[in-house]
Amino acid sequence: MRIIRVFPRRTKLTPTDNLAFAYDPKAKYFHPPFDAPQADEVHISVTFTWDIERAQKIADAWRARYNIVKVGGPAIGDKPNGFTPGMYINDRVTFTTRGCNNRCPWCLAWKREGKLQEIENFPDGCIIQDNNLCQASMEHIERVFEMLARYRKRTRRFAVFSGGLDARIIASGTKDDPLKGDRIVELLRKADVKQLFLAADSKNSVNVLKDALSKLEFFGRCNYGLIKKIYCYTLIGFDRETIPQAEERLEAVYQAGCLPFSQLYQPDDHYIEWSKEWKRFARTWSRPAAMKSMHGKLS
Repeated sequence: MRIIRVFPRRTKLTPTDNLAFAYDPKAKYFHPPFDAPQADEVHISVTFTWDIERAQKIADAWRARYNIVKVGGPAIGDKPNGFTPGMYINDRVTFTTRGCNNRCPWCLAWKREGKLQEIENFPDGCIIQDNNLCQASMEHIERVFEMLARYRKRTRRFAVFSGGLDARIIASGTKDDPLKGDRIVELLRKADVKQLFLAADSKNSVNVLKDALSKLEFFGRCNYGLIKKIYCYTLIGFDRETIPQAEERLEAVYQAGCLPFSQLYQPDDHYIEWSKEWKRFARTWSRPAAMKSMHGKLS
């Protein structure tokens, strides 16, 4: 069956094959391209709730040419049911677990997917997009690193942990396994890693981040004093946080030796139109060149 997939907006993880289409965020008209191929079905994939209205307009436009047009995705309430590489997300991406056992008030993972579940026969890929891989059993985590080694040998692609690794577990393990963090660190030490993301979404999480970074010093530091290959998702604007408060936390992350990647908070039930000041601030703190220029070399 030939299935066209259409996405309300393009991201770095959007598929790029000839059956995948995505619209510019500023697009106002959503008719299919003249050269769109024939297909049995068209699937409109919606990740964010604020794109639902846009997705319905896309569906109406595509129904003028195709008989079967379906709207689905996480924003519509669809639960994960298996995972086909390259279907609704870039074919280098894989999920080896779903869900998360944390219940962070700003996060959608546990609300949409429930508690963490391991995928027994997960597809190969070099980009690990799991919500919280560190919460999986060590047996599962070891299987993931074995897959990454095979994938690296076959494709020459390095591993990217873009879903993020739990800094708390890296720093001090878990209640049942205090050494789990150290075991994960040893796996990272032996792996060919291109990028690794941690997170510091609240003021209290910065000290935990520092403890985790102290175990990852083996990656080495660049001439700006930052630990190589490590980035830090940093939620900003949640719970009436001000720009000065957000800047203090982002600065603490940077001074700890980790490159922040700021993300403006968006709730699941509506879209916040942030001010130009907030947008400019978030853009500065998500661009490595801008941050390095702003700080110069760290001592």
